[in-house]
Amino acid sequence: MILDKPALRAKLRATRDLFAAESSSAILAPEAFVERLRAGTTIATYCPVASEADPTQLAAAAAAAGCKLALPFVVDRAAPIRFLAWQLGEPLVEGPFSLRQPDPASPEVAPDVILTPLVGFDRRLNRLGQGAGHYDRAFARYEDAWRVGVAWSVQEIPAIPADIWDVPLHAIITEKGMLWHAET
Repeated sequence: MILDKPALRAKLRATRDLFAAESSSAILAPEAFVERLRAGTTIATYCPVASEADPTQLAAAAAAAGCKLALPFVVDRAAPIRFLAWQLGEPLVEGPFSLRQPDPASPEVAPDVILTPLVGFDRRLNRLGQGAGHYDRAFARYEDAWRVGVAWSVQEIPAIPADIWDVPLHAIITEKGMLWHAET
C-alpha cells in the first residue's frame, strides 16, 4: 500500500485517466440518492476537470426534484472555496486550475449536500482529494451538509491514509451505484 499521498494521487490519477479514456460509463443518480432530495435543498455540485467523474446526472436529478444548485468558486489554492448559486445551463467563467465556475457576482449559498470529486476512496468512506484542502475546509464550515463523493469505481483502494484534518464522506457514488451508511 502506498502511504505517500502525492505518490498515491499520481497512481490513482493515472488509473482514473485510463478508465475514463477506455470506458463509456456514466454516473447515474442512484435511487437512494434521489430519495434524499427535497425541494428547496441546496446541492453543491461541480464541473469535472479532465477525467473526474461527471456529476451532471446527479445535478439534473436534484434540479428535477426542486433542489437549488450551487458550484464551487475558487480564487486560489489558499482561499476557502465558496459555493455560488447556479442553474443547469447557465454560462460559466474560467477559474484557476482549469475550473469552470459561476459568475463571481452570483449569490453565495450554504449547501445542504456537497458533491465532491475524488482522486481516491476506500470502503470506510475516506477520501483522497487534490491536496489543497478546499473540500476539507468546506466540510468543516458546513458540518451539517451531507458529504457525497463522486468517482469511478476503479478509484477505490483498500485504505486511504487519513490525517487528523481529513473529513470522511457520508456516501460515495460511482458508475456501479452508491456506497453509504444508511444512518447518515
